[in-house]
Amino acid sequence: MLDLRLAGEDGLAIARSLRDESSIPIVMLTGVRDEADRVMGLELGADDYVTKPFSPRELLARIRTVLRRTKSAVPASPRQREIRAYRFGAFELNLRTRRLKQLSGGHIVLTNGEFNLLAALLSAPERVLTRDQLLEASRVYDNEVYDRAIDIQVLRLRRKIEPDPSQPKFIVTERGAGYMFCAPVEVVY
Repeated sequence: MLDLRLAGEDGLAIARSLRDESSIPIVMLTGVRDEADRVMGLELGADDYVTKPFSPRELLARIRTVLRRTKSAVPASPRQREIRAYRFGAFELNLRTRRLKQLSGGHIVLTNGEFNLLAALLSAPERVLTRDQLLEASRVYDNEVYDRAIDIQVLRLRRKIEPDPSQPKFIVTERGAGYMFCAPVEVVY
């Protein structure tokens, strides 16, 4: 966040030097509703622009959008791109075909959000992932800003893969922190 009207500083000059030296995301903030300032800020490399007063929800949505755009610009490591599937329990999640199959032969239909959520959890087994991290990984529509949407997707996913969804063994809730995948995961290249 960069306020254009800093005491003793020129926000546009700071934005220009930040953009010349790094690719850090910049969200400009100002109380002036002058279109020229907004256009100049965006031309100098700001990723977004917020005019005071603003709601906290709008600010959070804009920050998430900027982070999503900048994060998606970072390519996956070559080793990550080679992963074909994840195996856990009696299942295999194929990343190339985007299918979840039971090792006994059947297939389980997943929505795009469920697939992305499961892939995110399997890529970080035994690590707690926050709702924000999971929302980012499973996002299908960019206008979703409610972190509780993840809870609903987790519930639906548990119903499809857990032997007893009320006593989950794979996707475990870590109160106040997020969710963790708690089973051994084999990576298939």
